[in-house]
Amino acid sequence: MPAGAPPYDKHSGPPRKAPIVTEALRATVRQDLPEIEHITDPELRRLVVEAWAYALAGSSFRSIRELPPAGNPGQIVLVRGDQTDHLRGVTRLAMGIADEMLDHFPEMEIDRDVVVAGALCHDVGKPWEFDPPNRERWEGAPRRVGKPSIRHPAYGVHICLTVGMPEAVAHIAMGHSAEGKLITRSTECAIVHHADHTFWRVLAAGNMIKPETLPPWYD
Repeated sequence: MPAGAPPYDKHSGPPRKAPIVTEALRATVRQDLPEIEHITDPELRRLVVEAWAYALAGSSFRSIRELPPAGNPGQIVLVRGDQTDHLRGVTRLAMGIADEMLDHFPEMEIDRDVVVAGALCHDVGKPWEFDPPNRERWEGAPRRVGKPSIRHPAYGVHICLTVGMPEAVAHIAMGHSAEGKLITRSTECAIVHHADHTFWRVLAAGNMIKPETLPPWYD
């Protein structure tokens, strides 16, 4: 601890340790997200697996399926399923948008691999934001540590850059949600952003979202 630094207490969070990523975690990610195989670049496929394995290793979760099917903790919750239903659905929607645009407007510059990797990793920060110990700490002292301390888009950027993910994919992790209103979204980020919102809004229209979990600002 640096000289003069305040002592650790329960409000500042546990000391951060480097997550230990195992082959078992990597295998679970590959099983949970078969759309990884739509990425043509083998290194980018590896990095998507690494990002999710790293995110899980730093949390209480041991698979993406353990994360609840919600947009935010306790908000916009599917009536059934888990977080893989959201990730895979958004990825397939994003691929469909990219393919449609490239088919009719081939002059558009769209990196399909970045779209797929970005869609799969857009919520890679959720293991942090959804982690029960973190939620308990933030609920206990929101004025001191925040609630949450870091939202999943910002934490997703940390995950992406830590494992060596291209900036274009890290940008999607940050810009897919409300934080994207403060920046200029790339074309690939715009695709994932609209796929993400379409997923939740169409399911809400079809009564597939628990009504008590829809926040007042949701439309």
